[in-house]
Amino acid sequence: MIPCSRRLALQSASCGFGYLAFAGLATEAARAATAVAPLAPKETHFAATAKRVIFLCMRGGPSHVDTFDDKPALKEHAGEAPGDIEGAASQNGRKLMPSPWKFQQHGESGLPISDLYPNLAKHADDLCLINGAHTTLPNHPQALVQLHTGQFQFVRPSVGSWVLYGLGTENQDLPGFVTLKPPSRLGGAQNYGSAFLPAVYQGTPMGSSGQSIQDAKIGNISNPRFDVVTQRKQMDLLQEANRDLLRRHEPNSQMEGVIESYELAFRMQAAVPKLMDLSDETQQTMKQYGIGQKQTDDFGQMCLMARRFAEAGVRYIELTHEGWDQHKGLKARLTSNCGATDKPIAGLIADLKQRGMLKDTLIIWGGEFGRTPAAKKADGRDHNSTGFSVWMAGGGVTGGMRYGATDEFGITAVENKFHTHDLHATTLHLLGLDHTKLTYRYAGRDFRLTDVHGNVAHGIIG
Repeated sequence: MIPCSRRLALQSASCGFGYLAFAGLATEAARAATAVAPLAPKETHFAATAKRVIFLCMRGGPSHVDTFDDKPALKEHAGEAPGDIEGAASQNGRKLMPSPWKFQQHGESGLPISDLYPNLAKHADDLCLINGAHTTLPNHPQALVQLHTGQFQFVRPSVGSWVLYGLGTENQDLPGFVTLKPPSRLGGAQNYGSAFLPAVYQGTPMGSSGQSIQDAKIGNISNPRFDVVTQRKQMDLLQEANRDLLRRHEPNSQMEGVIESYELAFRMQAAVPKLMDLSDETQQTMKQYGIGQKQTDDFGQMCLMARRFAEAGVRYIELTHEGWDQHKGLKARLTSNCGATDKPIAGLIADLKQRGMLKDTLIIWGGEFGRTPAAKKADGRDHNSTGFSVWMAGGGVTGGMRYGATDEFGITAVENKFHTHDLHATTLHLLGLDHTKLTYRYAGRDFRLTDVHGNVAHGIIG
């Protein structure tokens, strides 16, 4: 759902007028109110290599030993118990299962990538494979919420909200944090919520899981009863009442967030639908993303929208692809998942490179955890939080490298271990933010995304 503040504003809005009409109707009072807007661009702690983030969330836990973490030992010891290596206790009752897919070296760097990702493999020299990832718990609800907020015990602001709070946004007519087809379960809105940060930093969801991105709409973005002039008058009256209340109760970050959300909602009703309309893209671009092909059409459109949002100045963009929880039917389902995402992701990387945007756009790919290399069922893998893979590209990350490693079977991270907290610390660092200094005062203490944890992986930064 859209935040209450935006919902109220959008109920008095209509998208039947052009963007210039909306911009022209901003009154002096409205301009004054947004002159010190909380979404205005902010200074970073130090020089940044990335300006924005595109997070490709593979919800369910992709199998690292079948995609980006080649483990020849699985073939050598197929059918055996894992033995007494560290972390093997979690594999009790299972037998080691080699990957059904071959790994080949790609690019000048020779990165080993599974045959499941032939198009992405062409960009091997842009990828940093982080093979020593791990997280706290192997349960979907807790791991997914921790991936998005850094915590699973308490309600905390999402990564995108922290980024928006720390950096502001480059386009005051668009939400600074957008999430396409976010999970409706497993934390739901908590995965893009702002918690105790002002409401203006909450993510704006577009679509939901199980829905085609073509049908994705922002709720309450049109009102058949009022024209845009009447809406602006109504907004001015409401905003003056809000500002009067704020003057009598300063400081009040929540009220400031509400005021800004109203104005943003009014502005974005023209800008957002225009960006989601792909009709002005060339056929060559559509083909590059796999749009128009049944298997890749939906995620291809999402990836193209991500590029458009990034180009327009949106700071944090998340795309969710569901269905990676493969306890059975691994061969068919993982083939389908990778087939649906391979060409669109490769198209996104190529498009950003061609536009000169990859160098300052950080792409992150990953799920809440990985899968077990040992299996109870012949064609399935279970949850594994002790070792798995994510990858990054662009945004100042060194391409064509492997960082960290799991043990010989892929069970446990053993080298350059990279916890979810480290992912968050490193992401903020690439954006020019010190994760120990990006804090918000709430309930008598300073909170931060990484709490008391997190180490920047300087080894992956070019």
